[in-house]
Amino acid sequence: MRQFWQKHQPDAQLSTPDLAPSPDEAIEQLRALTDQHSHQKTVFVGSSLGGFYATWLAEQLNTKAALINPAVQPWKLLDKYTGIQHNYHTGKAWELNPAWVNELHNFAIEKPAYPHNLLLLTQTGDETLNWQDGWNLYQDCHLYRGLGGSHGFEDFDAFIPLILRFLDISV
Repeated sequence: MRQFWQKHQPDAQLSTPDLAPSPDEAIEQLRALTDQHSHQKTVFVGSSLGGFYATWLAEQLNTKAALINPAVQPWKLLDKYTGIQHNYHTGKAWELNPAWVNELHNFAIEKPAYPHNLLLLTQTGDETLNWQDGWNLYQDCHLYRGLGGSHGFEDFDAFIPLILRFLDISV
């Protein structure tokens, strides 16, 4: 996404913050970022836990979000991983606090209030999350279900133009 953005949107801002591991702190970071850029159009793209956060933020701000294999009930997955973890991208070690798992409940959405604002991209081969959970929660939203794939969303690059069109960002 960053490479595509730099090539096609060099004058527009793309923020990809390193979020705190605490859900409360991560949401606070994202809210501060949206407040800082309140004079600009704000949309979200998130995958996995980022898709969970993007859903909550899009609902709060009544704005658009593209969700790639989003976590629907992340507390059910993360409760197995408390303790020392390593950042997927940086390798940096951090400890998953059990209290953070409980914080996730604060950001749960039972049913999207603005389904027209949400685009779900999911693949049935997701080895981490059950794609049907997302399919059920986002059933009234814009949906794409690809057969096979993985949690990393195979061939993501091919979907970037679709995502940007949905978010009303011209390319």
